[in-house]
Amino acid sequence: IEGCAVADRAVCSVGAYVSGAASMGSDLVLEEYELTPLLRQAVRKYSVLFINRGLQVEVPECGCRILTDEKWFSFCLEQILFNAIKYTPKGKISFSGRQQGEETVLEIEDTGMGIRAEDLPRIFERGFTGYNGRTDKRATGIGLYLCRKVCRQLGISIAVESSVGKGTRVELTIPRTVL
Repeated sequence: IEGCAVADRAVCSVGAYVSGAASMGSDLVLEEYELTPLLRQAVRKYSVLFINRGLQVEVPECGCRILTDEKWFSFCLEQILFNAIKYTPKGKISFSGRQQGEETVLEIEDTGMGIRAEDLPRIFERGFTGYNGRTDKRATGIGLYLCRKVCRQLGISIAVESSVGKGTRVELTIPRTVL
């Protein structure tokens, strides 16, 4: 995918920063944000990739507000979205958000190639690329590792479900207060 090499290099640069820091705590600036504009901002960043691949995207208004660090939360969103684009040759990527008690649940779902069951437990390991990443030959195995690391700093839990040939669903559970 044209443009993917640049995005992969950016992830590696962030990786050097995050891996070198004992804690990102001193770099966090927590504020309240509306979720939908953050999602739309991430989609805009990759709009050329959506257009080039002919992918549909759904970002409905959810009315959710979250307490987070915009820079680091956006990094996670963009990494998840980039992977969804990279591994979705046709179809769509959709977002949905909802309040669930004191938490906000964000789901990012694609109609891509999916992740093999045997690879799924390891996708957050540093350097793990799995079957799809080895086939792609440009995967670094750093993006989701960093995404989970950042999510932990923000108090966000991340879970992934996937089915080969059907797609992948990533769920971020965002607490009202950061740990």
